[in-house]
Amino acid sequence: MQVAQLWHYVLIGRVLAFAAFAFLLGVEGFFNQPAQWLPMAVGLPCDLVLTVIGQAMRRPGPLSQRRLRVLTSLCMALIAVGSLLNAASMFAVIAVHDGASHFDAFTAILVGSLLVAASAVSIVRPVFFTFAGATALGGAIGIASWSFAIAGLVFLGLLIVMMREDVRHQRRANRIARLTMSDQQRALNLMRDFERAGRGWFWETDRHGRIVYISPTVAARLKRPLSDLLGQPFAEIIRKRMGQDDSEERTLGFSLSSRTPFKELTVQAAVSGEERWWSLSGQPISNRLGNFQGFRGSGIDLTDKRRSEREINQLARYDTLTGLANRRHITDLLERALNNHGGQSQPCALLLMDLDRFKAVNDTLGHPVGDQLLQQVAGRLTQIVGDKGQVGRLGGDEFQIVVPQTSQPEKLAGIANAIILSMAKPFSIEGQLVRIGSSIGIAVSDGEGMRAATLVRNADLALYAAKDSGRGVYRFYADAMQDQASERKAIEDALREALARDELKLLYQPIVDVGSERITGFEALIRWHHATEGLVSPSKFIPIAEETNLIVPIGEWIIRTACATIAQLGPGYRIAVNVSPRQFANERLPATIVSAVSAAGIRPDQLELEITEGVFLDESPENLAMFQRLKRTGVRLALDDFGTGYSALGYLKKAPFDRIKIDQGFVLGAADPTSMNAAIISSIVSLAGALKMETTAEGVETHDDLALIRNLGCSHVQGYIYGKPMDMAEVLALLRDGGGRAEPCGYKTTREPRFSTFRTIQVASGGHQYEAIVRNMSSGGALVEGLWNVPKGTPLVLEFAPEHLLDAEARWSTGNRVGVKFAASVDLGLFIGQTAAVAARRQVHRAA
Repeated sequence: MQVAQLWHYVLIGRVLAFAAFAFLLGVEGFFNQPAQWLPMAVGLPCDLVLTVIGQAMRRPGPLSQRRLRVLTSLCMALIAVGSLLNAASMFAVIAVHDGASHFDAFTAILVGSLLVAASAVSIVRPVFFTFAGATALGGAIGIASWSFAIAGLVFLGLLIVMMREDVRHQRRANRIARLTMSDQQRALNLMRDFERAGRGWFWETDRHGRIVYISPTVAARLKRPLSDLLGQPFAEIIRKRMGQDDSEERTLGFSLSSRTPFKELTVQAAVSGEERWWSLSGQPISNRLGNFQGFRGSGIDLTDKRRSEREINQLARYDTLTGLANRRHITDLLERALNNHGGQSQPCALLLMDLDRFKAVNDTLGHPVGDQLLQQVAGRLTQIVGDKGQVGRLGGDEFQIVVPQTSQPEKLAGIANAIILSMAKPFSIEGQLVRIGSSIGIAVSDGEGMRAATLVRNADLALYAAKDSGRGVYRFYADAMQDQASERKAIEDALREALARDELKLLYQPIVDVGSERITGFEALIRWHHATEGLVSPSKFIPIAEETNLIVPIGEWIIRTACATIAQLGPGYRIAVNVSPRQFANERLPATIVSAVSAAGIRPDQLELEITEGVFLDESPENLAMFQRLKRTGVRLALDDFGTGYSALGYLKKAPFDRIKIDQGFVLGAADPTSMNAAIISSIVSLAGALKMETTAEGVETHDDLALIRNLGCSHVQGYIYGKPMDMAEVLALLRDGGGRAEPCGYKTTREPRFSTFRTIQVASGGHQYEAIVRNMSSGGALVEGLWNVPKGTPLVLEFAPEHLLDAEARWSTGNRVGVKFAASVDLGLFIGQTAAVAARRQVHRAA
């Protein structure tokens, strides 16, 4: 092809030779001697075709192997044909008789044209230089004819031009070769750097699939010498997997056998002791003739990527702290437990567990201890549940247990009870024992197509019921829980509008100085009169207000209303308001108090905040800081319901209250000689006196309890003995009529709550039988109507039924009414019916 690229000079030489030959022969001689010029004329088209091919080869752009082979074969044939034709012309010239005038010219021209053609091959160029130079020199000195000299000069010029063009071509070819070698070296260096960096590797096989090259990094990772890998089948470094996961390996095997390219096939390396993954790409390679020579390709190590994907999948499905299924994964498991692979519903149970007192652990011992506690809880849950179900953590201290194919209450109760007992056992963390508890809600699907969201909602309602039952218990979901939840939602919605509709109001219960019986202040108690439902019990809406954070705006309204009331009462009275834990945690509470006191124009110490000791269970710096901020406002602080929670006496030192309020649970029935409450009250009073704090006994209802409280040294009393909660008009009337003093009014002693009834009985006394009516009854006595003038102490026998006879004694008698006392306590259910007995017990519970 290099010869063809220079053949245009050959064409020029031969055209000149043909023209000179024709000129020397003349017209007559030219046509009379065709044998001498006809071969040369026929060879000119071959030279022309070679020239066209050579010029085409100079154009940029690669040629296909097939096209290159065709052009090379054509050039060789044309050169051969042209050379033969010119040789024939040479023989024709030689046939000219010696001494002819144009013999020398013929000889010089033909030989020169042949040598020009031959000089296209660089090895014969010295011969041509010698001929052309000798010809020119001979003509100059007269040795040769002038035609010889002219021909020599012409062909010498052509040779010089050809040589100059060939040198330029060689330089260009050398430059391209150097650039090509530089690019190849650069590519080789880049490839080696790429291999050493571990970002990928390269491989090549022969036509039989044996490895002829593979990156050294691969041999190191396969833990085999590089020499052992060379010559081995490429498939041997790929681990064969069985089952549904071998699709990539089968695709690789097909591509190698069918000699087709493949790209990014994920396969596992055949390395022992570890798991390693590769992404392979390959391309079949062929020689210039198109024959298959093997495969060449690259690989990328996917081990770290797959490990990262596995970790991401772990994070997406499992809790990082406990290793349990997270909310998303446990929900997916619940969905699959409710419906089998065919989409048919099947039985399933869901247990929702919440830890009791976990927040206190977190706040007092720190979050690291809390995290360790959650990890130990997860371990105990997993051990208890075992293969019966799947445990998951929803977040915080909430856990879910999915129990598939189970709906029997006794089995689920056994699991729940085992969990509660296990959680009640102490946890050992960093050398100290931590005690918590748990509450569990259970919801069951009997395979009737229940949705997962419905089952979760039911379990949540059951958990709420378990917490409401005192914690440390489990509860199964019942339809009534949904009704209660609906009622709570309705109360919540209505409560949001209660303030705007002016449905909330405050009642005030007197607080009396025990010694002087003078009213020193009142406790503000909130009441809600719903527009359609009437009076809503605080026990219903206060917990809801706490949970929904509505207690904050309601509490602010109470404080402002109480301050306005103090302004009406005057400087000699105080009003106490309850502060909930959520209010206490509100950063705006001190500012709200200062604003309310300032707006009402009262002294700060006329407002007293009652704070339950549960607020101070959290010994956090924030709580102590809030306490100090409240003290700086000038208001008084009272520790409410002292002794009913987790009393921390250290708080009486850290947070010096102005008053301690003794819970009514210690006051009711304290006068009973068999009760220990009097001793507890005495201890609290002594403690408060030593700390220079006042004491208020709540829930005093009888004269006996009042006398006991007075004797024990309690400074103030609050309870029905001095008045029930009253509105503002009644307060002003009480202060006006009593001159600021209060008179005790109530029963002398505490009596059990009585259940009203209307039942006819037979009464036997002194051998006589009387018919009477029982008006009310308790477990210790009854009010009987229909007996006249019964002396005190008269023995009586009350016949409720032939099998139900009660011995009793008359305690008092007024007209036809007699109060009797039973000789022994009785079960109300035997005499007034089961329903009435339940109601009576509820009444007793409410009174307590």
